[in-house]
Amino acid sequence: MRAKRASKPPEGTEPLLEFLEVMRRLRAECAWKRGQTHRSLSRYLLEETYETLEAIDTGDATGDWAHLREELGDLLLQVYFHAVIAEESGEFTLDDVAADIVAKMRRRNPHVFAPDADSPVEPADINEVWESIKATEKQRTSVSDGLPPALPALLYADKVLDRLARAGSSPVVGPVGATPVHDPANDLGERLLALVAEARETGVDPEQALRDAVRRRL
Repeated sequence: MRAKRASKPPEGTEPLLEFLEVMRRLRAECAWKRGQTHRSLSRYLLEETYETLEAIDTGDATGDWAHLREELGDLLLQVYFHAVIAEESGEFTLDDVAADIVAKMRRRNPHVFAPDADSPVEPADINEVWESIKATEKQRTSVSDGLPPALPALLYADKVLDRLARAGSSPVVGPVGATPVHDPANDLGERLLALVAEARETGVDPEQALRDAVRRRL
């Protein structure tokens, strides 16, 4: 089943600007929305993120992306909600958020926006350029700097192994089952880490692979 063709907004309307005005009015006139803070909204941002991931899995399986369209709207609501709260306190505006990400995309994609952007860049090199520029910008002092500890464990492990590899100090991760069993939990952790390392070597996203495997059993 194919998703419906995306409809165009009515002539003369600007939906993104209209949505910003809607959120401003809701903050002013809706008691519940007026009472929210960045922290109180955190749980909803997390929920909407996972619902968006579910919509991607569904769309990939069925070819119907209408659900993703809806969930992206709910995710966009969270972005606008936080931006309007920040606007009220004078911290930043939605325009600031957009300007920052535009500037970041220009900096981190020199193969597109730099003076020599016409020079061909191999796809395999694009991520390396991105990571190199990002490392220069962030000036991190440890491999865990900037990694949210609440990341799903498989994704966290993948990120750490990637950073260690870039720093030239990758840990020795043996094959699955190679670690002596001293403690069941430690052994399981080492075997899971080895699987993440195996996934990296074969270009597989371990988080997505596990989700797909679970879905196949439902």
